[in-house]
Amino acid sequence: MSDQSTSSMERPSMCRNCGAIVGAGVTVCPQCGVPLSPEGAAFNAEEVRRPVYDREAMRFARAVLTRPYNFTILFLVANLFVFLLMWSSSGLQGSALAAFPNTVLDAYGAKLNYLINAGQWWRFVTPVFIHVNLPHILVNMWSLWVVGPYVEKLYGSARFVFFWVLTGVCGVVASYLTVRPDMQVSSIGRFLFKSMDNPSAGASGALFGMVGVLFVFGIKFRRELPEGFKRAFGTGLLPMIMMNLFIGYLGRGFIDNAAHLGGFFSGALAALFVGYKRPGQRASVAVFWHVLQLMALALVAVSFLMVALNFPKGFPLDKERGETSAEQQARKNLGAYLNAVNEGERVFIEAFNSGDMKGVDQTLEQLQEVTAPDETANKLRAELISLLERLRKIPAIEGKTGKASADATTEREKLKSDFNIWQNNHIGWAKENQKKYGLRIDEGQEETDNPPQQNGSNNNRTTKD
Repeated sequence: MSDQSTSSMERPSMCRNCGAIVGAGVTVCPQCGVPLSPEGAAFNAEEVRRPVYDREAMRFARAVLTRPYNFTILFLVANLFVFLLMWSSSGLQGSALAAFPNTVLDAYGAKLNYLINAGQWWRFVTPVFIHVNLPHILVNMWSLWVVGPYVEKLYGSARFVFFWVLTGVCGVVASYLTVRPDMQVSSIGRFLFKSMDNPSAGASGALFGMVGVLFVFGIKFRRELPEGFKRAFGTGLLPMIMMNLFIGYLGRGFIDNAAHLGGFFSGALAALFVGYKRPGQRASVAVFWHVLQLMALALVAVSFLMVALNFPKGFPLDKERGETSAEQQARKNLGAYLNAVNEGERVFIEAFNSGDMKGVDQTLEQLQEVTAPDETANKLRAELISLLERLRKIPAIEGKTGKASADATTEREKLKSDFNIWQNNHIGWAKENQKKYGLRIDEGQEETDNPPQQNGSNNNRTTKD
């Protein structure tokens, strides 16, 4: 009997708690830490059922995650409130997925470079709190609900408010600086830079800022974080960051990647210099952070006050303005016409200077599909189509030798002259019909007899006011 007991102690056994193989003579399971009997079984049924926790992680979680996150909820409600105001002004009550018209986005403070350049500084702040359509705000507010509480609980409400406004504004600044048609010369250029000064809005820059804060937090404080928190923050966020960058690459052209990166890097930089509220730390916050919090909130409030003071007359739009369906369609046709002509002008300048004709065909299709608002505008559209078709033939002429090369040079000079004449005629039409159609002319070049500029930007941009 004694021999049999000794023999069983010398054989490996299996832990009944976790199923791990336990070596001979071991009294505690090396995998789950449950004490074992000589036969390898847990001492009692309670020990078998009891899970083993990371006590340090549980202490950290209880101390940090029970803190309030009031300003996350406040920002969420503020975004939804502004969205409902925009919806009521747009006449889109029956079309929840449709994007707001540019007139609504402009009125509520979307980022537009030419308006910022005209002195409307508040458009660096207000875009953080406005959204383009229902899916846009739902995705961003769900992301805020997921990410925001972690930042606010770890850093406290005062720092969270400062982070949110700071990173949101930095995202808008990055978007403002990257309206550079001349930089769209490669995949990276098209990823970061924008060809047109279209309205830009959304909280995604600030959301990327919060991700940047958590990314640096996990790396900076990795030595004092429990294992579970190390996996959640820091390098654990890399898959999500890379996935969002990939989505941004696929969606370049309608996703403002510069705003995302501006928010992310500003959040990461801020987290480098700011400590978090450790478990057990006193609840008191330095006066410095309260001052920054109040300044950030005041900046948002004053910015929206400026929106209200500059709010255009004539809202709400469409139905409440009494427009007929024919008038609404005419307004949409005018917007499509102006966008196509502005794009055609930009593509001509880029192709003329670079010799790259890859965008010409698509632009020609756009111009052929739009409806001009009057006979003069239709003639201008036809002339621009002719100019682009002539430009497309120049590489074939230049590919020949002898007299054909001189012909190509002559054709380029003639084309340049005809394009400048067309620009003058287009600006003249826009100025003549400015009040009739509610046009807004952004004149970037006074002398229209100059050749197309190397930077490829639109010299004169006409839009619907």
